[in-house]
Amino acid sequence: MKKMLALLVLGLSVGMVSNAMAKKHGGGFEGPGINTTTVQDALKMNDDTPVVLKGKIEKSLGNEKYQFNDGTGVIVVEIDDDEWNGVVVKPENTVEIRGEIDKELMSAPEIDVEMIMLVQ
Repeated sequence: MKKMLALLVLGLSVGMVSNAMAKKHGGGFEGPGINTTTVQDALKMNDDTPVVLKGKIEKSLGNEKYQFNDGTGVIVVEIDDDEWNGVVVKPENTVEIRGEIDKELMSAPEIDVEMIMLVQ
């Protein structure tokens, strides 16, 4: 009985330590990433270049496209309905968007947004 109790306590202890380690070390990269850029600079970047922008969504243009302004320029951002993740944005809110440059022939560059979050 004592051996069984000792094994049970040992098993629970190992499980709790493993769980704590998994939460602490959930994986992923910690370190420098993509720096925030400006719309002015983003307009000059190559297709599929990853970008991070901070600014305001001024208005909807329809079909999941929005006018975005960061004070250096204006660009169209495409935010698929499933990328909002419950975030509600008003024109007066500052947001950070992460995505990539989308350049099509014969049209102005846009940003294909992969993530959007409110900036406090």
